Amino acid sequence: MTITRHPPVKTSLQPSNHPYLSGAWTPCHEEVDVDELEVIEGEIPADIDGIYLRNTENPVHQPLGRHHPFDGDAMVHQVSISGGKASYRNRFVRTHCFEAEQIAGQALWGGLMDPAGTSLRPGFGAHGGLKDTGSTDIIVHAGVAYATLYQCGEAWMLDPVTLENLGKAPWGPLDGVSAHPKVDEETGELMFFNYSKHAPFMHYGVVDRAGKLVHYVPIPLPGPRLPHDMAITKNWSILNDMPLFWDEALLERNIHAARLHEGVPTRFALIPRHGQPQDIRWFEASPTYVLHWTNAYEDGDEVVLEGYYQDKPMPDPIEEAGQYSHMMAYVDEHSFQCRLHRWRFNLATGECTEERLSDRIVEFGMINPDYLMKKSRYIWSTTTRPGWFLFNGYVRHDTQTGEEQVYTLPDGVYASESPMVPRKPTSGSEAVAREDSGYLVTFLIDENTGTSELAILDASDVTKGPICRARLPHKISSGVHSTWVEHSQLRADAQFRRSRLAA
Repeated sequence: MTITRHPPVKTSLQPSNHPYLSGAWTPCHEEVDVDELEVIEGEIPADIDGIYLRNTENPVHQPLGRHHPFDGDAMVHQVSISGGKASYRNRFVRTHCFEAEQIAGQALWGGLMDPAGTSLRPGFGAHGGLKDTGSTDIIVHAGVAYATLYQCGEAWMLDPVTLENLGKAPWGPLDGVSAHPKVDEETGELMFFNYSKHAPFMHYGVVDRAGKLVHYVPIPLPGPRLPHDMAITKNWSILNDMPLFWDEALLERNIHAARLHEGVPTRFALIPRHGQPQDIRWFEASPTYVLHWTNAYEDGDEVVLEGYYQDKPMPDPIEEAGQYSHMMAYVDEHSFQCRLHRWRFNLATGECTEERLSDRIVEFGMINPDYLMKKSRYIWSTTTRPGWFLFNGYVRHDTQTGEEQVYTLPDGVYASESPMVPRKPTSGSEAVAREDSGYLVTFLIDENTGTSELAILDASDVTKGPICRARLPHKISSGVHSTWVEHSQLRADAQFRRSRLAA
């Protein structure tokens, strides 16, 4: 294992007992390249051939005020797997705000829990007072990785292979890009949305495979909202207007306090992929808040959507957490009680019906990517340590039979969001036809040993736990979203770019 270490970044962060600046959330400030990871258990399957990218909330500077786990700077960790071997590298995302703080040698912006006036410079995004970090989501479109912020900053580009920072997306609109754009590999299109505090309060756009913004329209809402995710089908994009949003009276005083507005239903906007505002089909559903969808598809006259319904979007404080009681509750799945749920939108009748798919508290789910926008049977969700935003296991849901496979990690060991990687076809193999035939790829943080690992699980039987583990060169911080891209997809994207240049 050859390790190349890069020049250190400037940091002013001090040791802390803050629950999200310590333990599994201790920031990592080292940027390295490792040519080949040391396998310490099992073997890396030879039929995995792609790249795993995981974004991280990883603060560099001492907070100006109260730290929230979503305030951190973006650090992307990457593992490239091919031929039974794996390499590793990690890089900070050099946003304009990151670079400004490197020059200043300190934090310049306050965080999500800080009052107006904390920041030393004007802020960005839907909130208007925060740092644009790009630290929430990571996707790959047309051969470029995009790191995005849940509060609608710029979309920050990286080379998915080298992690070279490539600057902000040239197609990003004035109101920014929310986390969770969606990519249709068949058409090469990327669909995204943003939201803001000024009318019409939401926009929706489409970027083509050449990286050109080809569609951008308003999605008129009654006022400022806080959507987090979207979904797509072959013909529709699904946006939402949910009753958890900023208190309008407090917003007039520049106080950003999310409230559940009683008596306000959940609304879904179904817009044709290249549709106009007048083409939107609105559906009403029971009031809730949803962070993440797992899949959507068309079924006859119906559009079907699956995701994690929150039974208590305004959770009670975790009193034993003391000064962190509210913050800990708002990032604790056991407090806001998210469970797998299904919505059906009937295009013929205009009705929405709902059903609960599991009573287990889970979130951050993945499906077999070959089944995106198709009727899918299996969902792989993560479980969390009660009271914490820490993944401590997996559930494989069979939505056809209701069966659930459960695996819980050892105490003190925590996972990352884990894409499902389909097993490659082999001659005469029947297993490849199964939707659950493949692997879960993840990073583990072991607080017992102070180390981190790459881990691979058998997606068809998660109860076995990791079938392979490889040592990382340093302990990484717990993080948020991840993605997987096949090397074959990157080659196809590169060929497309070459053909355009030749033309």
